Amino acid sequence: MLPTQTAADTPLAITAGEPALPLELLELELSLDGFSGDETGFAEAVRTAASQLGGDYLFDLPASGLAEDCVRIAALRVPKGDAGTLNVVFALLDAEGSAIRVENPDEKTADLKRFADAFVDVLQRI
Repeated sequence: MLPTQTAADTPLAITAGEPALPLELLELELSLDGFSGDETGFAEAVRTAASQLGGDYLFDLPASGLAEDCVRIAALRVPKGDAGTLNVVFALLDAEGSAIRVENPDEKTADLKRFADAFVDVLQRI
């Protein structure tokens, strides 16, 4: 630390190769951390978690190769920062059906994100 720096000015260390989760994803993942259901309870668990964050559950469907080691994927919209905007994220039920992880859309799920955005657009027009 430099003489004019305080502990609050010191950046947090981030392990190389492990990107830091944005706060909204971290909150969502923490709220899903205690998931002890199965494939049938997945939709309700992510719906409840999204609602608690002021977000929206959009839909869920079989993962069908969209993500590794998972059987279901749910599209959610969660608040991003203080701007009040909602961003699409995905909640994925692992292959054992016992844990949920949260991810931002990537190249592999780009088409699903576009579909989620179009789904929201249609709902807003109704």
